[in-house]
Amino acid sequence: MKKTLLALAITAVAVAPVSASTAISGGIWFNHELIEGNDVQESTLGSTNSEALILYIDHQQEDSAWQVSSEWRAGSGSFSDPLNNNTGDFSGFHKLWVGYNFSKDRKLVIGKSSVPFGFGTTNFWPGDMGLGGFGDQMDVGVKFSDKQDAISYDLAWFVSDDFGAKSTDTQDDNSHWGSSNTYRKVNTAVANISYDLSASQTVGISYQQGELQDLTSESSDSDPLFGEHNAFDLWYTGTFGNIGVKAQVMSTQRDGLDSLDLNPTRELDDSTGLTVVTNTPNNFQDEIKTIRQSLTVSYAAGPFSYYIDYTAASTDTEENGASDLVAFAPGVSYNYGPGWIYAEYLTQTNFIGRNGDVTEGDFSAMYLTVDYYF
Repeated sequence: MKKTLLALAITAVAVAPVSASTAISGGIWFNHELIEGNDVQESTLGSTNSEALILYIDHQQEDSAWQVSSEWRAGSGSFSDPLNNNTGDFSGFHKLWVGYNFSKDRKLVIGKSSVPFGFGTTNFWPGDMGLGGFGDQMDVGVKFSDKQDAISYDLAWFVSDDFGAKSTDTQDDNSHWGSSNTYRKVNTAVANISYDLSASQTVGISYQQGELQDLTSESSDSDPLFGEHNAFDLWYTGTFGNIGVKAQVMSTQRDGLDSLDLNPTRELDDSTGLTVVTNTPNNFQDEIKTIRQSLTVSYAAGPFSYYIDYTAASTDTEENGASDLVAFAPGVSYNYGPGWIYAEYLTQTNFIGRNGDVTEGDFSAMYLTVDYYF
């Protein structure tokens, strides 16, 4: 039987001596959405969903440079996919790492931590659409970070997206890195370097390159590594009084997906009693290439923050005639003390699929989200 989040929290409190260097906290969030063009939601004024309970445990070893940081989420709002994660339900670690601090700025981290590649939008959801798997990555591996004067850099090696042999779920990547019965990214090297132009402006360059693992075959005799992926990002962040600006341009590529042996796979969905197709015939191209852009402008006024996230993506893949993805996500957040309230609108043309390419389809929705931390 899987341990529930409540049981984990009780166990952690019971066995961990709480001191000034230990922080155990939690949080909840839930969301109300109204999807345009959805007759059911429009007739009922939307639905309240994406609920989650979160447990945070952070510990700095006294008189030592060692520390640990973790975040466990449970609930449909964990942004985890039961079909493609390591737990088989709506729960999992968003992050779980052990770190060693050589100095204030120099650190080594082992475990599941953030991938040092560009940056995410103001709110990873719903504003991250055009970044599709690159905006808020949390992968498993080792990372070294340091800062020398105005220069900061990160060097990392990530063995996989998540814990487990087949998980492709980083919780916030919105299903853009394959699936547990197609492929996932592995053995990924990442380098990130930035330069502080001033106390409030920074420019940076990020690069990552790795391999792709075939998850379609159960045979242990064949080589599971079949392809490669790489991405390059040029980014900028700046603050001018109450105004914040973030911009980036990114190129992405995945090679070899056409070699996957994908045949339709049908499974019974226990929740509905219906047979669903969980794997579709392979229409992936040999080289999948995209160019993506992101721009965020924000304005802070006391407890309020007003912002608009713009993301876009165009395909450079042969035989993909999809038009450009263009997404706007204006919103406002209010810090009411123990958490935030977000009111946001998302409108977009097209999507980023599991193969990392642009695919056709439009979407618009209103969101009202509440966070509370304790």
